[in-house]
Amino acid sequence: MAKLVTGLFKSRTAAEAAVNMLVEHGYTRDDISVLMSDSTKNKEFAIETGTHAAEGAGIGGAVGGTLGAILAAIAAVGTSLAIPGLGIVVAGPLAAALAGAGAGGAAGGLIGALIGAGIPEHRAKVYDAGLREGGILLGVEAQTDEEADKLEKLFEDLGAEHVRQE
Repeated sequence: MAKLVTGLFKSRTAAEAAVNMLVEHGYTRDDISVLMSDSTKNKEFAIETGTHAAEGAGIGGAVGGTLGAILAAIAAVGTSLAIPGLGIVVAGPLAAALAGAGAGGAAGGLIGALIGAGIPEHRAKVYDAGLREGGILLGVEAQTDEEADKLEKLFEDLGAEHVRQE
């Protein structure tokens, strides 16, 4: 059974390093979920998302290993979900889960949406606070327990906080 491994990164640089390591381990940008506030996206990715450069950089990043290009491409094509009181940008498989959980109208806002996507309430509250403070939440589904343990260690080694697997 697949396990979702999540971690909260405090900086774009750390999140980019994690995404690049995931790609080196065989994951694609379609396997990686990214959540951040609209303000973080606008601050950290304003240049990339305003042009088609992110799409080209994403392709180049996948082929040539350009640092950060994949994360920029993910942010550029992220699906914006209107969550009351907090604009969130979501890209990757978790976007569908959040949309399915009724994120746009969830009484609990982002916390309710994360719970609906299978993240325990106490962790959802921590992630909500981290996203409000400018953090970037990454998630990836591991197919085995061993793979999940490796991903958890990878996230921790790259400075992620509140790394967990569900």
